Amino acid sequence: MDSVPSSDDLRSAKLLKHAQSWVSNEPLALENGAHLEEVSVCFETWGALNRESDNAVLICHAVSGDSHVTRHDEGDDPGWWELLVGPGRPVDTERYFVICANVLGGCRGTTGPNFDAPGTGRPYGADFPVVTVADMVEVQKRLIEHLGIQRLRAVVGGSLGGLQTLTWATQHPDRLDSAVVVAAAPRLSSQGIAFDIVGRNAIRQDPNFAEGQYYRGPAPEGGLALARMLAHITYLSDESMRIKFDPTRLQPRMIDTDFESMFSVGTYLAHQGDRFVERFDANSYITLSTAMDLFDLGDTGEEIRESLAPTTCRWLFLSFSSDWLYPPSASRQLSDALVAQSKPVSTCEITSAAGHDSFLLREGLDLGGPMIASFLESASVPDRPTIAHDERRVEEPTSIFYADRLDYEMILRLLPPGTSVLDLGCGDGELLSILRARGHRALLGIEHDHSEVAKGIARGLDVIHADLDKGLTAVPDQSFDVALLSQTLQSIIDVAGVLDEIVRIGRRGVVSFPNFAHEPLREMFMREGRLPKEDGLYAYDWHDTPNRRFPSILDFQELCRGRGIRIEEAIYVDSRSGKEIEKDPNLHADIAVVAITR
Repeated sequence: MDSVPSSDDLRSAKLLKHAQSWVSNEPLALENGAHLEEVSVCFETWGALNRESDNAVLICHAVSGDSHVTRHDEGDDPGWWELLVGPGRPVDTERYFVICANVLGGCRGTTGPNFDAPGTGRPYGADFPVVTVADMVEVQKRLIEHLGIQRLRAVVGGSLGGLQTLTWATQHPDRLDSAVVVAAAPRLSSQGIAFDIVGRNAIRQDPNFAEGQYYRGPAPEGGLALARMLAHITYLSDESMRIKFDPTRLQPRMIDTDFESMFSVGTYLAHQGDRFVERFDANSYITLSTAMDLFDLGDTGEEIRESLAPTTCRWLFLSFSSDWLYPPSASRQLSDALVAQSKPVSTCEITSAAGHDSFLLREGLDLGGPMIASFLESASVPDRPTIAHDERRVEEPTSIFYADRLDYEMILRLLPPGTSVLDLGCGDGELLSILRARGHRALLGIEHDHSEVAKGIARGLDVIHADLDKGLTAVPDQSFDVALLSQTLQSIIDVAGVLDEIVRIGRRGVVSFPNFAHEPLREMFMREGRLPKEDGLYAYDWHDTPNRRFPSILDFQELCRGRGIRIEEAIYVDSRSGKEIEKDPNLHADIAVVAITR
């Protein structure tokens, strides 16, 4: 029954052994018009700030999190993001100075509803003012300044933490180099808000809520547990719940609970709710969930672009395929708005059955963690040289076997130095790395394969995880000097549509593709009566090939004419001899590289 773990498994109400406290005596004006005379902040740090004070990484937590993101030593209790943060982990505490603070309105040491209201002698309770994500970030900014840090290497957060990261980048763009936004969106959907509303009502209707002043009596544990149970459903997916509970549907846990215990899923939720009330405050839950629901960067593309316009950092967005609370489509709204403004951004939609909880679990972080590590490393040295084998190949521009790809040298001949390039189907980013080493700076890749996206990000490139066959509407007209499609044409379903996008997005398009009408392939087909096979792009069995199309040079020329696309230049090569072919290339060349425009 526990084959799918819970993100709450390691959390507890234990004392935070390494927590520090700082008080900001400067009054805090809140967005809703209220103010707080002073704010106490509970925070923890790991690692050391370097001499230049440029290795600081701020971790922002979700609704139920706190400052204890990871353990400090072997005797410490586990933190809530152990998979991501720690020595040798993606956010390496031996390399970075890592900070995590309990948010404003929380209940783990930072000013919130359980703090005494000035002049009353009793906790704020339900009278604690409404706070927003921007208010939380303002408190974090003050803490960062107190620690002597003027600019952060990165801000990293998931869920509500992702909203804080977005706010850092939009409201304090001069304070961070990069932003890692995980499982977040421009705003929560109405369905998501609806779950939160029911949860808050469950708390307020608990007989022990006492209008929020329950601190001297029994707490509204039943209402808070129900709110957490309801929220926990939104963190899971239908698939993860089927995996976890269907085999043992009528075999509930044997636990002591006042909640229904007929079904295994019921006792699981009861356990989560009962554990949650041990470490969390009901008023804080109302405060933080309300802040999350109020967050809003806009609904339309235009509104989101306007919200993100002030940003100057590099971005990494990670979303998860089964997350319906903050779905991949919502994450794409953010990245599309940045692409439309030519801002540096990478994205990946990670396949995971664990739902929204994926950002805290191994299933989501096995791929996401290395991406974050690579992104943070490249963010620290944005113009670092490409990896060694790329550098060697760049030094040999006269070889037709450039980088083990016959078409690379021909492509470079059609790309003037310094041009901006969008590489469609960029693979692991090898060609983009070569272009960067050549002096091109405005570079973006689009790739559909998760593992290739990860490799591209590891090279320090900006790579968007997307399917070319689903269109590129987020990329503005004529936004790149060159839109490039390198050895990908044969794997595309909507060939005509992609070609139209190439000449729309780029002032010039460059397309390289294998010629399936090459003489040896024709002879093989005639002689053997089977799908021809050769080394390289032709080395596939008919039933197991990524090649959906089998274009010839003549086919390509005819398609371009029919769509009003003009071929400006063309280079045709016979890979066996390494010679360029001018006479009857449809018969004698197996590689074509053409420059097109409309």
